[in-house]
Amino acid sequence: MTWLALPGDCPYGLDTLPYGIFSAGAGDPQVGVRIGEHVLDLAGVAGATGYEYADVFAQPSLNPLMALGPTACRGVRNWARSLLSAESERETVSPHLLDISTVEMRLPIEVADYVDFYASESHACNVGQIFRPDSPGLPPSWKHLPIGYHGRAGTVVVSGTDVVRPRGQRRPGSDGMPLFGPSTKLDLECEVGFVVGQPSSPGHSIEVGQALDYIFGVVLLNDWSARDIQAWEYVPLGPFLGKSFATSISAWVLPIEALDAARLPLPRQVPAPLPYLSADGTSLFALDLRLEVTLNGQVISAPPYQEMYWSPAQMLAHMTVNGANLRVGDLFASGTVSGWKHDTFGSLLELTSDGTAPLELADGSARGFLEDGDVVTLTGWAPGPAGTRVTLGEVTGRVVGSTG
Repeated sequence: MTWLALPGDCPYGLDTLPYGIFSAGAGDPQVGVRIGEHVLDLAGVAGATGYEYADVFAQPSLNPLMALGPTACRGVRNWARSLLSAESERETVSPHLLDISTVEMRLPIEVADYVDFYASESHACNVGQIFRPDSPGLPPSWKHLPIGYHGRAGTVVVSGTDVVRPRGQRRPGSDGMPLFGPSTKLDLECEVGFVVGQPSSPGHSIEVGQALDYIFGVVLLNDWSARDIQAWEYVPLGPFLGKSFATSISAWVLPIEALDAARLPLPRQVPAPLPYLSADGTSLFALDLRLEVTLNGQVISAPPYQEMYWSPAQMLAHMTVNGANLRVGDLFASGTVSGWKHDTFGSLLELTSDGTAPLELADGSARGFLEDGDVVTLTGWAPGPAGTRVTLGEVTGRVVGSTG
């Protein structure tokens, strides 16, 4: 219970308490915790109570907080919960609660590296059939390792940032020369991102059973994709300009421990993966995340994360098995979350069969791919303790025309 007057179904209750970076007025960006329709200014309340991490909370990213380590971060979360649940703290805490409408949210982490995986079997099969109609839906390696690509950390943006339609080369026209210009097949991708809070040494591999010691939290992620640019460039080395122009993440980072009640056994993997990707069912967890995609305010899909083939723990283990080190602020994403039913596909590429079967929208318009002015929002929630819900918040972006 909290002394704040929160509705019973409040998505940002004591079981959620995500971290973000906010600025109020002309103030510097700093760390806050979301509670209901308020942001708790952690630096301010730490200064008022003499809590030891006031300087860490005054930083413009969550990286210094994450670098404290899992034990200290759990202590910070318990401290914040006690401030918001003990009636005796009301007088001290209240001056440091800011209305969410009065603050500006910033990119919550300084992104060190960004890796995007391809962990949904349904999505991989669907894309394979579209891009490689004469080949098997899954490449031979897909069920043996979590396939991924290394993206651009510098183009990760916070929810609410406009997304400029990218330009690039597309497949050749009748004269055999590549076309060039703004993408005509701009797509969304509903994904979940995992934020790394601890570094590792070069040459040191992370085991699947250690993953939760390194994963600090979870964000919603939209890996915007220019499908026409992607289709022309991706053989033989994979995505490049079709993916690197923008990746949007939610402003709030949900601590991984907030999802304890949402952990599920990972669906059975056939064939069994190699030993470095294998462990007991506790380590190879799935997550019961209920996601939703809206386009211009209309729900177009509800992808189920619990059907993902590869566990976050396996993604992290594979990402480091060659000795690649982790850094505080690394971000790795699940790849598009898609189920096996049409209304659970997590991209327009799948929902519209590469634009050949456009979606009919409530306003009478149709979409094969995104048009300028379109607004895409991803939302999500998960089961919490004792029948509560925790929210993953939202990530939203508006498409604007190319400036080139």
